[in-house]
Amino acid sequence: MQTKPFTDFGLSEPVMQAIDDIGYEEATPIQTAAIPLLMSGRDVIGQSQTGTGKTAAFAIPAIERILAEGGKGVQTLILCPTRELAIQACDEIRKLTCHTGWIRAAAIYGGQDIERQIRTLRGGVQIVVGTPGRIMDHMRRHTLCLDKVRTAILDEADEMLSMGFREDIDTIFADIPQERQTVLFSATMSPEILEITRLYMRDPEMIRVVRKALTVDDTKEYYYNIPHTHKMEALSRLMDVYHPEPAMIFCNTKKQVDELVSEMQQRGYVAEGLHGDMKQQARDHVMNTFRSGKVDILIATDVAARGIDVSGIGAVFNYDIPQDMEYYVHRIGRTGRAGQPGLAFTFVTGSREMAELRGIMNYTGKEIIKSTIPTCAQVMECRRRRFARSICAAVENEDLSEYLHMVEQLADEGISPVEIAAALLKSEMTSGGKAAMPTEADDFIFAGHERRRERNYRDSRRDNGRQGRRDSRPTARIHINLGSSAGLLPKHIVGTVANEAGIPGKCIGKIEIAEKYATFDVPQESAQAVIDVLNKTRVIGRRVTARLYSEQY
Repeated sequence: MQTKPFTDFGLSEPVMQAIDDIGYEEATPIQTAAIPLLMSGRDVIGQSQTGTGKTAAFAIPAIERILAEGGKGVQTLILCPTRELAIQACDEIRKLTCHTGWIRAAAIYGGQDIERQIRTLRGGVQIVVGTPGRIMDHMRRHTLCLDKVRTAILDEADEMLSMGFREDIDTIFADIPQERQTVLFSATMSPEILEITRLYMRDPEMIRVVRKALTVDDTKEYYYNIPHTHKMEALSRLMDVYHPEPAMIFCNTKKQVDELVSEMQQRGYVAEGLHGDMKQQARDHVMNTFRSGKVDILIATDVAARGIDVSGIGAVFNYDIPQDMEYYVHRIGRTGRAGQPGLAFTFVTGSREMAELRGIMNYTGKEIIKSTIPTCAQVMECRRRRFARSICAAVENEDLSEYLHMVEQLADEGISPVEIAAALLKSEMTSGGKAAMPTEADDFIFAGHERRRERNYRDSRRDNGRQGRRDSRPTARIHINLGSSAGLLPKHIVGTVANEAGIPGKCIGKIEIAEKYATFDVPQESAQAVIDVLNKTRVIGRRVTARLYSEQY
């Protein structure tokens, strides 16, 4: 599927200014296909995976409609399956509305103080992004009025249905005006999703992001889960250990390219940037210096790097997870010399980006190996070995008579040849300046981040009582007065507790559903909070009474 620059869509100045601030150069395939249709008022069904830029695809037209038509009240409603997705979508919308002046967006989800949300809604918002359960709570309290909604959006619809929110969707859509634009995005198109489109959409246009055939070459691919604040330090260490020349680093935005070029140059690396804001003459100059070997590192956006004639790259670094899975294949296809496998390194921050990385692995059909950032000692040892090799090569192949004379002069002043060599070694090892020196303090940060990830992983495996033996952490069993006769399924319990009480679905243990009631396990320290939330909300549209079960284990 082809892509276009955002300037081709006829967007308003405030939105274009926000896009420029973010640093996006070109719309992704799903954005290219969806934005014109949504701007024209059509209902749209979009089938695409996570990490393709869906949020901007539906948010930009919604913002443009609000700007054009004005008015008060909630005009766009976006339903997401989880609080994390709701928060993330709302954050992106706020970035896109930062220059509009009056358009406000609010994230409404379970686990956050509902009184705080009520105050936000009373303050006036035009875009609400929320989970179905909490949206229904506000509807029942009459703190959220949907009678002015002109655009209704279902994001990750397949995930929403798998969590048991079908009845909630029906309840919410019953309160939205029929004269509206309806948008649905989903990775899959099950019969249940198609039924929703039949009920709630009018002559929708179907968009599928068609993937090209993959040709993943013999490239060694690694990923590193690291704190966002330490990506630059991680990059420096990998550069020092692997010493790839030349190397390409990919960023998602022009702003990130400029910032990274500045940081790397300050650390002593010979790096230049390439992005769409540069004039052609400047771009040609950068590419010529890179091809000639005068520049070791090229930092670029995907758009700027598209079609450039470079190959034999020592390593490719994905400083940012690519906005589209196809971009990943294009990036790593540039690495590898004749007869030698290429190297590809990807930085991941947080659970959302891990999910996007898993999507990339599913897409390419190839595992990306988890690895750890080299320690300070490993970096320094690599520098020492590299310097030693350069000294040996100089002794064997170069005329050193002039420099021998300088050493003799220094020796006459009382400085031993060993001290001279040590001083030169120190100068070489720290030539990038103080900022380029790795420290053991950063070792602890990387190691601590990894330990926390491993601990969270182990805890989640232990807490999931439905997968294997129980751990020693105490649990409590909760009873609700709703069972199979009402159509209750395990996914309804998981979806409600996960979104309204903020308990990850994997931490909900054994679930048993009888005809008139159901019981399930949660971590003991969270039991009362779960009970309080359940007694204030609905499960599959019904009020429930929750209490501790008489038998705890």
